[in-house]
Amino acid sequence: MVRAPFAARTWGAFLYVLMGLPVAIFSFVYAITMVSLGAGLMITFLGVPVLAAGLAGCRAIGRFERGRARTLLGFDVAEPEPVRALQRSKGLMAWVGALFRSGVSWRSLLYTMLHFPWAVFSFCLSLVFWVYGWGFLLYPAWQWVFPTFTGQPGLELWQNGDSHLYLDSATDVAGATASGLVLVLFTPWLIRGLTQVDKLMVAGLLGPSQLATRVWELESDRGAVVDTAAADLRRIERDLHDGAQARLVALAMDLGLAKEKLLEDPEAAAKMVDEAHGEVKIALQELRDLARGIHPAILTDRGLSAALSAVAARCTVPVRVNVDLDDRPAQAIEGITYFTVSELLQNISKHAQARRASVEVWRTGDRLMLQVSDDGKGGARADAGSGLGGLAERLDSVDGLLLLDSPIGGPTTLTAELPWRDA
Repeated sequence: MVRAPFAARTWGAFLYVLMGLPVAIFSFVYAITMVSLGAGLMITFLGVPVLAAGLAGCRAIGRFERGRARTLLGFDVAEPEPVRALQRSKGLMAWVGALFRSGVSWRSLLYTMLHFPWAVFSFCLSLVFWVYGWGFLLYPAWQWVFPTFTGQPGLELWQNGDSHLYLDSATDVAGATASGLVLVLFTPWLIRGLTQVDKLMVAGLLGPSQLATRVWELESDRGAVVDTAAADLRRIERDLHDGAQARLVALAMDLGLAKEKLLEDPEAAAKMVDEAHGEVKIALQELRDLARGIHPAILTDRGLSAALSAVAARCTVPVRVNVDLDDRPAQAIEGITYFTVSELLQNISKHAQARRASVEVWRTGDRLMLQVSDDGKGGARADAGSGLGGLAERLDSVDGLLLLDSPIGGPTTLTAELPWRDA
């Protein structure tokens, strides 16, 4: 608290408040002038471009205010959608129409109206507390000004006719200094509290709307889902081409040779048919594995508990599985949970060097919780481009969340959170 009056954060906030008044005066006068002029000229065609220019200027003011908050307050607000994103065609009139349809334009105009009275209030309050605080705290250093230049013993606090009250005695000076110290220590917190209101106004009126943010998130999630689906299709195509398809082609060739040798060398033909029978079994097993990778039948028929137990049985380390669910979630959530556990257990088998692992699934309110732990070497990271990074993006596409705790030396705990949707 003692360092607060000298902190860079305090001086940044104080400078923000001081700059706020002239900026607010200019913004308010500009907005009122342009809106009034545009409304007055609305009976002619000139009112439309004047009002559009006013809204465009308010958007520019909003851009400046976001930069000022970012620089002086360290408060970063995302840029709202540009006007061109709302244009349905090219040209000046399309731009004007998009400007009028944009909620950002009108919210920027509202900001210039609301910010002006608040800027006046915060400027006056901050300046008075700041000046009086430092003035009283440093009063012993400049008290000499009064007897030297005004002929008074000290600062005049009160005057009524011939009666005067001066701040000149040692007790009064000590009291003034103590009061100044209190004000100096209190003023930084007052200024920071005032700028919190500015932050709310900047975020609420000059930032992107919640709807626009949600649309952007959904577009991003849609892109992640499309990329994941494309990657899954490529994997399936590769597995079919390199696995079952190649094996079936070789099988067809072997059966063709066996057909040719059937009359000439029946024993050799029978041997080739027997080998082909073995190849058929292998191809069928590969197709079953591929189908299990798309959506396992055991998950559809028996649910998460049995499906996760089957996945755990294929892990190279002993895995304890505990699924505490009274009902089954929606198939999409159930499938994502299954493949999340499957991928995490594969990572444990390949990289963790663990001796044991555990899988726990439970429900908390409207969220499905999943936790996979192991006692391996740790050091796992969910960087972008990694397997865990891709898994986090897949969970995020359904409003899920992945948390990783993996210190060097272990243990590693991955907690996934998914929305619960009834089947």
